[in-house]
Amino acid sequence: MTTSPPVESLATAGIQPFTAEPIRYVGEDGLPVQPLPAAYTPERLRELHAVMLRAREFDRKLITLLRQGRTTFYAQSSGMEATQVGLAHSVRPGHDWVWPYYRDHTLALALGVPMFELISQCLGSNSDPSRGRQMPHHFAARKQNFVSISSSIANQVPPATGTAMAQKYLGTDEITVCTFGDGATSEGDWHAGMNMAGAMAAPCLFVCENNQWAISTNLRGQTASENIHIKAKAYGMPGFYVDGNDIVAVMEVCTHAAGWVRAGNGPALVECLTYRVGSHSNADADAEKNYRTREEVQEWLGRDPVVRVEKLLEHLGHPIESEERAAMIAAVHREVDEQVIRAEATGQPDWRIMFEDVYSDMPAHLREEAAMMRAEQEGGSR
Repeated sequence: MTTSPPVESLATAGIQPFTAEPIRYVGEDGLPVQPLPAAYTPERLRELHAVMLRAREFDRKLITLLRQGRTTFYAQSSGMEATQVGLAHSVRPGHDWVWPYYRDHTLALALGVPMFELISQCLGSNSDPSRGRQMPHHFAARKQNFVSISSSIANQVPPATGTAMAQKYLGTDEITVCTFGDGATSEGDWHAGMNMAGAMAAPCLFVCENNQWAISTNLRGQTASENIHIKAKAYGMPGFYVDGNDIVAVMEVCTHAAGWVRAGNGPALVECLTYRVGSHSNADADAEKNYRTREEVQEWLGRDPVVRVEKLLEHLGHPIESEERAAMIAAVHREVDEQVIRAEATGQPDWRIMFEDVYSDMPAHLREEAAMMRAEQEGGSR
């Protein structure tokens, strides 16, 4: 069994594990609170802003589709863009493996999953790579090594650890990224997966997108621990605490942690402190008045990660003017509308897919059922 080096040795380049306060580079007012690394030029920040704004507007448009009855389930990620976009830009898309949770469509878009595939899956159309078999907003992407989303809380953690163990066994330089919300840390699967990853020094980067609400249970109702990242100590891995609404901080910490994992040092846990400003899902549409105050939501709206980048760019002398921002939003709306029309034009999956993609040679009982179904369909069409 491989023994991981002491986590104290990770305290390099100013990135310290187990900090009392979230690591931050850019304050809520958009002003740097410590020198920005040279990589964050105005041009680079504009690129990141465009990805974040695209995801935000995708979110808004999908809610519209939901209200129109064109899809039946959706979980927003508005307010969490810096966490998901920052993580995507800290790993190697299509090389590393991702075991996501159900709010990670911004992560998927930032990793390069085509919007057409996401929309097709949400609509359950013929162009859906899952062929309409999964519930809406539960997508996968083979090219990006993005494993299928599941609604079962924390059930992605043990197989993520298993994937990382396989990567280690095969001697690859891939790592596994496993994301989850704060509520997942109360599940037995989470502890089992974390413990095995630590014991086996598996190359897995665990990222807690701590949006502070597990449906209607807040963080204090979830754990007596002062935060989530402190739990990493129990599993012999470093834990990092980062301002999840500061994309510079997220990228710096996640890049550093991913490098540690990729170097063969074992797993790491990153806690990104953020907030979901929307409801848990469309099944929870009255979130604000049911279990959290409007004042709390307004406070976090004032910490908007997209606006924070805009304030930083203004401070750096490269502002995004209102006309430019409006044009960017309009372009995303057109893109979504075009992809919806394109996906709907492919039609709905045929009934025959029920019998496909499982067996290379269909067993006799399924051939019999398929024949019965065919007879019913043909009889009904007369």
